[in-house]
Order: sequence, then C-alpha cells, then structure tokens
Amino acid sequence: MTPFAKKVTELVAAIPKGCVATYGQIAAMAGNPRAVRGVVWILNSSSGKYDLPWHRVINKKGKISLPRGEGAEEQRFRLESEGIVFDLEGVIDLERFLWTEE
Repeated sequence: MTPFAKKVTELVAAIPKGCVATYGQIAAMAGNPRAVRGVVWILNSSSGKYDLPWHRVINKKGKISLPRGEGAEEQRFRLESEGIVFDLEGVIDLERFLWTEE
C-alpha cells in the first residue's frame, strides 16, 4: 500500500458517525489535493478489505456520487441512519455535517 493510500484509509476510518467528508477533503488531508480520483479508487478497492465507512465520503457539492441502482440508495440509507439529513434536492448541509479532523 502506498503512503497516500495508507493515509486515505486512516482518514476515512476516522470519520465519525453522523459526519461526512468530501473526496477532495480526504485527498488534501492525505497530502495530494489533486488526487480525488485516487481517493475514489482506494475506496472502491479497499472499503471491504479494511471495513471502511465508505458511505461517509461524498462529493464537494454535498451529494452522493454513486448512480441510482449502483449503491446510491444504500449510501443514503446508511447516512440517514446516522442522523445525516438531506434536503429535497438530495444535498447534505456541509456546514452542519462536514467532518473536521481534530
């Protein structure tokens, strides 16, 4: 595992219940703000192996990026079960729910 991938997995594992992070936020915190697609790839390939809370990572607009029928419904269900609220357009209030590393 590369140092970047290791840091991404550590960061995603640290996102607490009831909070979300963005792909870009995780990439920046892991040391490469331009590696958003790398974060997506790491989550896709490692979430099951490392039991990562993949559902807590969303896009910069506060939306789920997965298509309907390909995980979006499961992600929304998991987030709502943790108390995360979506508006009528399916957007999460990042001011309220965005995780900040402490």
